[in-house]
Amino acid sequence: MTDGPSQVEEIFGVRKALVGMVHVGALPGTPLFSRPMRAIIDQAVAEARLLADAGFDGIMIENMHDRPYLRQVVGPEIVSAMTAILDAVCAEVDKPLGVQILAGANREALAVALAGRAAFVRVENFVFAHVADEGLMPEAEAGPLLRYRREIGGEHVRIFADVKKKHSSHAITADLDIGRTAQAAAFFGADAVVVTGPITGEAASTEDVREVAAAVELPVAIGSGITPDNLPAFWDLADVFIVGSYIKQDGQWHHPPDPDRVNTLLRAANRLR
Repeated sequence: MTDGPSQVEEIFGVRKALVGMVHVGALPGTPLFSRPMRAIIDQAVAEARLLADAGFDGIMIENMHDRPYLRQVVGPEIVSAMTAILDAVCAEVDKPLGVQILAGANREALAVALAGRAAFVRVENFVFAHVADEGLMPEAEAGPLLRYRREIGGEHVRIFADVKKKHSSHAITADLDIGRTAQAAAFFGADAVVVTGPITGEAASTEDVREVAAAVELPVAIGSGITPDNLPAFWDLADVFIVGSYIKQDGQWHHPPDPDRVNTLLRAANRLR
């Protein structure tokens, strides 16, 4: 991880970065869509401002309410909506921003990030195939995605690549441990790797994070299950901590942010800093 902290500082301005999640409301055309776009945008901006004002080092925008997700492609209505949301957040929040579009709509996320001036995207299926709950993701994304990034002039948008991602079966690559998977992501040009637990809200294992950190010289992000209680155990192992569930009311990702939980997490991080 020798290069990790310097790369994290380039993006976030700190050696260890806390990234807060904004799960935007269900977008047009999805089964749970029920509110005007203006209301969805305003809520996303308000949540991003709350997290930024509290002291998060970065904010990530994700369409998690669009369930059930499409597999590796979304329509122009989602791209347009996410661009409008990201642009509004960017105008109000002076923090590095990230984008993820579920499920595995990585080109679309990259295009939105470029249009909305985001610093990074979180991508699924960057290396190797796996079976997600949306179905089989049979082709690795790294080759076409990095060529697309070059084509649209988005080389400055960093790629945070999940390895052995949550909500997925990795039986296809059971003979590859998570360290080897992370090495493949680094070899194929990821800018950071993301380690998760098995599902949203569940923590990664310290063993997995330690193995990945030892295997690559990229920044290592933890992408699920961070709490004030387990943050100390992960602090020296990783560089970026992406937090969604804990900072929401009752610790549930689909609830609004809870200012008390937000502040509790920030206090824990500040003690470690």
